[in-house]
Amino acid sequence: MTQSQSTAATSPPSRVLLISAGASHSVALLSGSVVCSWGRGEDGQLGHGDTDDRPLPTQLSALDAQQIDSIACGADHTLAYSESRNELYSWGWGDFGRLGHGNSSDLLIPQPIVALQGLRIKQIACGDSHCLAVTMEGEVQSWGRNQNGQLGLGTTEDSLVPQKIKTFQEVPIKMVAAGAEHSVAITENGELYGWGWGRYGNLGLGDRNDRWIPEKVSSIECDKMVMVACGWRHTISVSSFGGLYTYGWSKYGQLGHGNFEDSLVPHKLQALSGELICQVSGGWRHSMALTSTGLLYGWGWNKFGQVGVGDNVDRCSPVQVKFPHDQKIVQISCGWRHTIAVTDKNNVYSWGRGTNGQLGHGDTIDRNSPKIIEALSVDGSSGQQVKIESSNTDLLSGKSGASLSERYAVVPDETVSGQTASSSRGDRLDISVPESDVKRIRV
Repeated sequence: MTQSQSTAATSPPSRVLLISAGASHSVALLSGSVVCSWGRGEDGQLGHGDTDDRPLPTQLSALDAQQIDSIACGADHTLAYSESRNELYSWGWGDFGRLGHGNSSDLLIPQPIVALQGLRIKQIACGDSHCLAVTMEGEVQSWGRNQNGQLGLGTTEDSLVPQKIKTFQEVPIKMVAAGAEHSVAITENGELYGWGWGRYGNLGLGDRNDRWIPEKVSSIECDKMVMVACGWRHTISVSSFGGLYTYGWSKYGQLGHGNFEDSLVPHKLQALSGELICQVSGGWRHSMALTSTGLLYGWGWNKFGQVGVGDNVDRCSPVQVKFPHDQKIVQISCGWRHTIAVTDKNNVYSWGRGTNGQLGHGDTIDRNSPKIIEALSVDGSSGQQVKIESSNTDLLSGKSGASLSERYAVVPDETVSGQTASSSRGDRLDISVPESDVKRIRV
């Protein structure tokens, strides 16, 4: 045995510190500032220098020396922040300027966003095609797609580079979240703001109108908010007392109120009123909530088992997700159609859609109950953590200059009344968007 092999054999296993799930890919930050990614790679969102899917967690070698502290997945792009370097990196699908580099080019490996270099950032969030970053001073930068005003800049023009949201210059922000085409923020004083696309009431402002600049939600002044998350068309917030509020689109029960009715203002989820909620996450059409005692609840769209309760039946009320040996959950992240959770035993589980390997199990199988990700968990079938392969990318390569006209098609889809246009894309996205919201989808 060589010295390096001996060191590898005796070194403690890596712990997963953070997880984030995108449309069909997943990213994890491990102890030692190691970043791993897996799942769909067609847009370069895995950061390995190619467009291959990866069914197993793969170490993102381009970030090995960058001392990454936080990560966030968009639909088909990814962000990572290094506090020691004061640099925010982005990679993946670059359309609409969502990578913040001043163009719409894809990036197959992480690159620092020049416009943000030197800024101290305390939180990052990705939507479908836009990004938000909160500085240590409580200011908010936004960039990417802006057709419904989700950047909060007062226009509907896309921004290829980060711009400061002027509304928050005198209002320090604690946390932001991004949905498909809407954004939300919580101030340091616990006030809730919404802006962008609001057709389903997902801004919480009592109507279905878009907002081009952030507007304060006035319906919950009696309760201060401390946490917020966005699903595709719905929003979830948590109060200082651990109460859970949801609002927006509920066609699939993703608000959890026991029905399928939209809510135009934040509505307290009574089914979990006896629990103290400490973390929430929103998927495409499903939601997850984690209690202070480590219990996990899920509800909403469950076609691929993403709620994690052992079947494929939609739920309009919270249902507890069970884990082997009654492990307590310490972290949760919803992708569009899959879900990832970290337990107090340093194990990572995933479930839901697996068609691109986004579950990290080495296959492309859907699962409707939690299954352990061997490579990221202390407890595996062999009792030992599986070795994680490295991407070994060429740091000088990784840019893609393919013509957008060659790679995208204009695809209209679902109307507000629920009439869905036919689609030849099959399982590509299973997408349902308003008829007027034309999106460019890779074909």
